[in-house]
Amino acid sequence: MDDSRVTELVREATAAPSMHNAQPWRFRYARGRRTFRLYADFDRKMAHTDPEARALHMGCGAALFNLRVALAHAGAHAEVTLLPEADEPALLATVRATGAGVEDAGLAALRPAIARRHTSRYPFAKTDIPEPVRVALIDAAFREGAVLSFPDPWHLDWVRELSEEAENRNLTDSGSAADLARWTRRGPTGARTAAGEAPGYAADGVPEYAFGPRKDGGGAPLRDFSGGKPTAGVPTTSFEDDPRLALLATEGDRAPYWIRAGQAMERVLLLATSKGLSASFATQALEWPDLRWPLRDPGSGAGEVQMILRLGYGPECPATPRRPVRDVLEFES
Repeated sequence: MDDSRVTELVREATAAPSMHNAQPWRFRYARGRRTFRLYADFDRKMAHTDPEARALHMGCGAALFNLRVALAHAGAHAEVTLLPEADEPALLATVRATGAGVEDAGLAALRPAIARRHTSRYPFAKTDIPEPVRVALIDAAFREGAVLSFPDPWHLDWVRELSEEAENRNLTDSGSAADLARWTRRGPTGARTAAGEAPGYAADGVPEYAFGPRKDGGGAPLRDFSGGKPTAGVPTTSFEDDPRLALLATEGDRAPYWIRAGQAMERVLLLATSKGLSASFATQALEWPDLRWPLRDPGSGAGEVQMILRLGYGPECPATPRRPVRDVLEFES
């Protein structure tokens, strides 16, 4: 596999979502062994809102899944080993490219969705998600070792209340404000979507054009990326009253589960994109331990909720910038 092909594979891997678009990953490719090494970049962790690096691991897991999809499309199978070296916690996975396997046709079919998947912070239509699509999304998460569930109405109300409480806390919390300030891009630094096109343009974080409108009514849980500050040119609008939320959970709550959850999340998102759905994240309640625990299934109390997804039919949104591949990829013999 030549260097240009490896570069393109990593470019597709890094189209993955991550908290505040921090892009907390690094890749190293060993030419002789045809093996990728995926590292966490802990300098890009949210110091306050993600102190254990749970969300960071999930973002890296999403990038790992994209790499698997890109390799499958290229006719190769990704032989993945998670956390291969106990004394090197930043090394999250090794991925060796081998001959194509049975599972790879299904992965390859998701590849067109990598470029089309963008977080949508806009109102969604009232249209419900058809049951066969819901079932397919649940199965997608299951294939990656996670459980995706669509809460019943009373549980959904509880999830929304917890999310609203968390957002209210974040707006008055100095640590949350500091994380947001570090990873939001206002003015000209956030005006371009293509990374590295000109000096001074940010290649990470959430640019102002991707904040979305400010919510003025509706039940959708949304983060105010302006931090409650006036932002010129950002309109206000009402959002859907009955948002379609899905909870993604795993059996455990340590690094291996976080990485698997990230892969499951991305598989769900790519499949949703291929089905014409848009998605955004409602992570606020996950950032407060006392609010995250009550999100669990009220019937069984089982599972550790790793992500809240807002799904629906909405407008296409612009891409957020990505760091140049040269900044996140190294080669070795």
